[in-house]
Amino acid sequence: MDINHLTLLTDLYELTMMQGYFKTGNDETVVFDVFYRDNPSGSGYAITCGLDQVIDYIKNLSFSYDDIDYLRNQGIFDEDFLEYLAGYHFTGDIYAIPEGTVVFPREPLLKVKAPIMEAQLVETAILNIINHQSLIATKASRVVYAAGGSGVMEFGLRRAQGPDAGTYGARAAVIGGCDGTSNVLAGKCFDVPILGTHAHSWIMSFDDEYSAFRAYADLYPDSCTLLVDTYDTLRSGVPNAIRVFEELREEGHMPKHYGIRLDSGDLAYLTKKARMMLNDAGFPDAVIAASGDLDENLISSLKAQGAPITSWGVGTKLITSEDCPAFGGVYKLAASKHKGSEEFTAKIKISENPAKITNPGNKTIYRIYGKEDGKIRGDLICLVGEEYNEADDLTIFDPQATWKKSTLAGGTYTLRELLVPIFIKGQCFYESPSVMDIRSYCKDELNTLWDESRRLVNPQEVYVDLSMPLYKLKHELLDANHKK
Repeated sequence: MDINHLTLLTDLYELTMMQGYFKTGNDETVVFDVFYRDNPSGSGYAITCGLDQVIDYIKNLSFSYDDIDYLRNQGIFDEDFLEYLAGYHFTGDIYAIPEGTVVFPREPLLKVKAPIMEAQLVETAILNIINHQSLIATKASRVVYAAGGSGVMEFGLRRAQGPDAGTYGARAAVIGGCDGTSNVLAGKCFDVPILGTHAHSWIMSFDDEYSAFRAYADLYPDSCTLLVDTYDTLRSGVPNAIRVFEELREEGHMPKHYGIRLDSGDLAYLTKKARMMLNDAGFPDAVIAASGDLDENLISSLKAQGAPITSWGVGTKLITSEDCPAFGGVYKLAASKHKGSEEFTAKIKISENPAKITNPGNKTIYRIYGKEDGKIRGDLICLVGEEYNEADDLTIFDPQATWKKSTLAGGTYTLRELLVPIFIKGQCFYESPSVMDIRSYCKDELNTLWDESRRLVNPQEVYVDLSMPLYKLKHELLDANHKK
């Protein structure tokens, strides 16, 4: 997809704050964290996604002459500040968790370390990109899990909230595990498989259903999936599809991939009957695809009813994440240091709502795996510079309920630092893998979760703990604020 000029994809207050920093001479370096507080859709995890577009955004971040003229005409920005914007480019550092990684609440998915004006400007666009694509990737992973190994196709373009949401949402859905998308533009832009058959209008454009099926089979001899619910699924659609398949078999031209699709009706009952009819006619390998307002809960229910569906086309409820339409990621200041200073000063946001109290300081994250099974034991948020030795015992604890502790014996676990450098001093040092490679990586990531954390209803929470130095720092800041 062509790079859109997204510099003004920001909230007005980012620019008014920037001018305030400019006028007051505030040139301190700051650390902002991107994180979220609750897993979407009742899930036990999320999938981070959107980093590739963030990289493109940062690389192309500059104010055009038209942008400056537009801002000048608002009457709220001074000329010296507009001159600064005219020469703006990002000079800071960005660290992020790679796309397709399993992530959990409260841990930084992305960290910006930059002069405060630069860090402030990028807030809105980064949240817009990461929130949307992480939401859809997570939803897709739940749908694919419910499908239990049968294929899932992303079919949501016409119901997405606009072209960008449909196209980047399709990319995210494939990363989350979908086999491909109906979105041809997404296929071209991201080199992902494009999938689809035909609509009811194809059938209705012919004098009869059989003629429509036969014409389609002649046009696409290598892949022929026929939509059988235009008129009457069991008395017309399936018998006519079987008639076409029998003719192709007699002619020696059986497609490599063939079957039927249903888009309406009682999918459990109809697909069971259709499977019997296809098997009796000698087509046990015919695919039965289903579509029509599907999501992970309906797919799970259909499978529990024994519906013999082998391929799922999921549209509206996936591309819009209908049950949870927002990811809820936030961008919070965590540390700052004045020019010439070597050390960051930790910053904390305090709220009467404990969930909204932030974790202060310049941080990183270590993921803890069991050495024998490779499963996630928990995540440890700590301050940059803390060192851990896998040969030593490691005690982790719940920061909300500190009496809940677990000690991992040295040699029984491994550690992996999740945040990796993306930009250093404004230069990009990270190359995004292909979407299909990220999809494979995401599949491996999901397999590091315990089944209890992947279940669709009431999943087991994965522990996200604070290191003791970070825990102490947080409470020192809370106590200091109380004394004020």
